[in-house]
Amino acid sequence: MAVKVRERKWTYRYLMFSLLTLLFTISMSVTAFGGQFEDAVAAYGRDDYATAYRLFKLLAEQGDAKSQFNLALMYDDGQGVPKSDAEAVKWYRRAAEQGDASSQLNLGVMYYKGQGVPQDYVLSHMWLNLAASKFPASEGEKREIAVENINIVASEMTLAQVTEAQRLAQEWKPKKEVR
Repeated sequence: MAVKVRERKWTYRYLMFSLLTLLFTISMSVTAFGGQFEDAVAAYGRDDYATAYRLFKLLAEQGDAKSQFNLALMYDDGQGVPKSDAEAVKWYRRAAEQGDASSQLNLGVMYYKGQGVPQDYVLSHMWLNLAASKFPASEGEKREIAVENINIVASEMTLAQVTEAQRLAQEWKPKKEVR
């Protein structure tokens, strides 16, 4: 009987040690991922665009929507990379398709202006509509900007186009990032 108790004690210790090791490994990988984003933001803030680009690109390619948005901004503004509307649209779209409201807003504006994409009021309205619905109450100013842009785009659309844009927005579902 004493042997069984001792074996059970070691089994529990082994399981506990394994569980703690697993949790530690997971927490370190999450911290590293979060740490890379914070490092990229800090590099961007001190105008070290080469480092910011390298870190944002790495994370963006792994499917991180916030990094995709920041990478798009760098291309949109030409900070640390050649200004490229096409590259900005590419990264805004990847983040927008994962549900990032700021990317949806910027993508909607780019479709309205025809920057990096053919001008398309229906898609512009759809992305702006999605953005307006996604911004939380804490980002009310951004929601208002999206709504103002919806009204501007809608003023240049037919009723049928607005109806189509609203249908597309209602049917839209975020895509899972394929790595």
